[in-house]
Amino acid sequence: MRLEPACCLVALLSVAPAACGHGGAAGPAPGVPLAPNGPAVGVWLTTPSGARLLSHERDVHFGAGAPPAGTTLTVDDAIQYQEMVGFGASMTDASAWLIETKLPAAQRDALMQELFGRNPGIGLSFMRLTIGASDFSMHDYSLDDMPPGETDPALARFSIDSNRPYLLPAVKQAYAINPQLRIMASPWSAPGWMKTTGSLIQGTLTPGGYPALAEYLRRYVRAYESEGIPIFALTVQNEPHYEPASYPGMRLDPGQRAKLLEEHLGPLFARDGLRTKILDWDHNWDQPGSPLAVLGDTAARKYVAGVAWHCYGGDVSAQGAVHDAHPDKEAYFTECSGGNWAPVWADNLKWFVGTLVIDATRNWAKGVLLWNLALDENSGPHLGGCADCRGVVTIGSTTGSVTRNVEYYALAHASRFVKPGAHRIASSSDIEGVKSVAFRNADDGSKVLIVLNTAPLERTVVVRWSGRTFSYVVPAGAAVTFHWP
Repeated sequence: MRLEPACCLVALLSVAPAACGHGGAAGPAPGVPLAPNGPAVGVWLTTPSGARLLSHERDVHFGAGAPPAGTTLTVDDAIQYQEMVGFGASMTDASAWLIETKLPAAQRDALMQELFGRNPGIGLSFMRLTIGASDFSMHDYSLDDMPPGETDPALARFSIDSNRPYLLPAVKQAYAINPQLRIMASPWSAPGWMKTTGSLIQGTLTPGGYPALAEYLRRYVRAYESEGIPIFALTVQNEPHYEPASYPGMRLDPGQRAKLLEEHLGPLFARDGLRTKILDWDHNWDQPGSPLAVLGDTAARKYVAGVAWHCYGGDVSAQGAVHDAHPDKEAYFTECSGGNWAPVWADNLKWFVGTLVIDATRNWAKGVLLWNLALDENSGPHLGGCADCRGVVTIGSTTGSVTRNVEYYALAHASRFVKPGAHRIASSSDIEGVKSVAFRNADDGSKVLIVLNTAPLERTVVVRWSGRTFSYVVPAGAAVTFHWP
């Protein structure tokens, strides 16, 4: 079944994105056509001007004969790499509150179907949750808060009731729409009574905080499981080398994380039979030595399934370097936000598709997550921290309008076509300004090739696969997804 363009999916939403529709005379012309003798190739295009937004263009065909001159990309599905979990974003408190309280029921249902559904829909299949408050919450809280000076070592006060008004309903709806949705979770801070500051703000764990935090995380997983929401993976701490002054955070150096893993969290999860993956780091590319130190601890390493990464410092190649050192450990990309600091749409398209969709997966990421799924027109609501972040979609706080941002289209170029369980396969990349990544879906064997032209001029791309060839003219700065049986 041919998919309809994402920008035309939901008539109920109050903003109508520009330039949707099938190709036609206004679309880019394919290269010199070959004599068709092979499968049809679906083409979805986003241009840097926004004239095309995940627009379904005319099919091209694998053909016989000599292809035109161009940049040749070879796809080889006999060579496969990591199995994919998927692409998505974080359902923060802010995102869930906007979805649940600022949209009428019909618009909310339509938006959720568009985001998490497939055929039609863009098929987001990976989601991150915060365990307690983040900077994108309406107030500071943990799941076991106590009055100043009091503690709760037995966690008698533990409760997820704070998540019931809007977060749980939003997550349950997403999971009902897409039962393949994989959910990971990260704490921004342990409860204040476990910490040296006695507060959610700054500090680190006290000696008695290690067993308490392990039990806190175990109870979180079990509590969400009892709500019908399995937690696929969790990290022990969001951004463990950063102690923000205006919102919850906590420092956990490599030795502390290793101690938590080997002495408390790992054995506790094993005794309880939890299959939730434990991921280390959950911080930037610029300090790969920190997860390498944890993985270098043999007692801790056996409890670590993989490493989670953020984009705010360093280079994506750090993922590959750590994977090369520990090829038995998985990689996940778990946070990056767009924002008003980068206002040029064309540049953002190139960066998000090129760095996160293409480079992060070529550097072994099994899943790619952006930060807030939804924010309002004022980059909120938020407590502190980022005052100019941008969500994947923007929901008008007074109008209920929905705007799909550049991050939406960057994700959709992958999420709509690459299904959970797909494998990344070999493809040429970084040739004459053309980047690519390719996948093979497990259910039907279909191939997906995502191409970005970073060059200032259009490029004729010649794709070779299984002894056949097709060509396509990719406009300068454009992203295109090819999909064939």
